[in-house]
This record gives sequence, C-alpha cells and structure tokens, in this order.
Amino acid sequence: MTKSKPFTTATFLTLAMLACLSSHADAAQCGSTAAGYEGWKQQFAGEARAKGISASTVSALMATHYAQATINADRGQRSFSLSLDQFLAKRGGAAIVARGRSLKQSQGALFASIQQRYGVPPGPLIAIWGMETGFGSQRGNQNMLSSIATLAYDCRRSAYFTEHLYAALQLIDRGALSPAQRGSMHGEVGQTQFMPKAILAYGTGNLENAANALTSTANFLRAHGWRAGAGYQPGEPNFAAIQAWNAAGVYQKAIALMGRQIDGGE
Repeated sequence: MTKSKPFTTATFLTLAMLACLSSHADAAQCGSTAAGYEGWKQQFAGEARAKGISASTVSALMATHYAQATINADRGQRSFSLSLDQFLAKRGGAAIVARGRSLKQSQGALFASIQQRYGVPPGPLIAIWGMETGFGSQRGNQNMLSSIATLAYDCRRSAYFTEHLYAALQLIDRGALSPAQRGSMHGEVGQTQFMPKAILAYGTGNLENAANALTSTANFLRAHGWRAGAGYQPGEPNFAAIQAWNAAGVYQKAIALMGRQIDGGE
C-alpha cells in the first residue's frame, strides 16, 4: 500500500481555489444585455430546483421577460443626487406633509396602535408611505418577477438581487405573492414598497393593504434599532433605522424632515 502524502497548506489553498472556481463556473452567469437572459434563466432554474423551489414556481420564472424598462430605471436614478430642497420639490414634499397631517388625524387609531406596539410615531411612517407610493396611488405596474429576475441576471448588482429573487420565489411558493404581482421598477411591492427579502423578514400581511404595509414598515424600523421615544432626526438615535430603509442620504433626510413636520414639529 502506498502511503498518502500529508496535505500541506499550499495543497489546502489550491483545493479551496479550485472549489471556488468550480462554484463560480456552475452558477448562472450574469450579463449586461438581453442576449444572455434566456440562457441565464435555464441555468438559474436548475439552481432554484436544487434549492427546493417548486416546479410551478420555476415555470413562472421561466415565463419572465427581460425587463428593459427596469434596466433603464436602474441606470438613471438621478434624483438622489439632488439637494434636499430640490429633492423635496421634485417629490412633492409639501403635499406629502399636508396630506400626511390629515391622515394622521383620520387614521389616528391605527397609528396609535402601531406606535404602542412598535414604538414608531406616525410621522416617519406617513412620510415613507407618501414618498414611496403617494399614499398608495402609485404602486407601479411592472411584473415584479420579471423585474427582479432581470436585475439578478444583470451583472451590476447580481448578488444583491439574486437574494431578492430567491425570496420572491419562496413567497410565490407559499402563496404570499402571485407570479403576476405588479410592482415598481426594482420589484418593490405594496403601499410602502417592500422588496421580497424584507417581506419574508418583516411582512405582517398583504402589503397592498395600507394598515398591513404601515405595520410592516414599523416592524422593519424596530428591527433596525428604533427605540420608542428617541429622536429620529440626523444625529439622533432613530435616524439609523431610517438609513436602513433607504441608502440614499437625501431620501433619509427628507423622511426625517417630513416626519417631524407631520408629527407637529417645524
């Protein structure tokens, strides 16, 4: 019997590198044009089946189309480079505050219940609701699954959106979302525009329903460190939770400012 040679550090590193290369070779390959999308779907469908996604949901994935409008929107997010005043003017900040103050009164029982349970006051929730969908009036009309699958295929942020695509497939498997679900350009759905991973983690019901969406938003903020009674302006403890909701600095400041004005501050 020939005695096997002991593994050296170099051997371990070589094997690890080969495993990594093999993993990348097996993974569905991203692309930057529509040309490779159908081939990517075939590869990804195999991976999805291996992860336990049902045949019917995989069929829904295979029926998706390359969403060029989503790619165009992803490449053209210019409003986040505006100043705070310009951003508020473009997004209708004054109208959001005015309508928000009215909704805070007319739906006082709902907001009191949410604040009691999650510690989040009405202002920032209403500001997010108004900013995201105009209080439910503009929830998007893109096919959610096609939008997210396209972004998972696109090389620019493939890893990030692949996680959301798997979450969307799980939600479809559970019956929580339909393959025909409509949403915004990046796959956000509902009254306050949740991405699929966030729905899995923080959703409290059908997000097309305003009460469920607002409750889910408060649940998200609490999970990201919101402390009852603490301030939420820049530099205050709860501003970090608003930052977790959206990565754009001007958006974060707009929500904090409008929320304060809706809650009765200047």
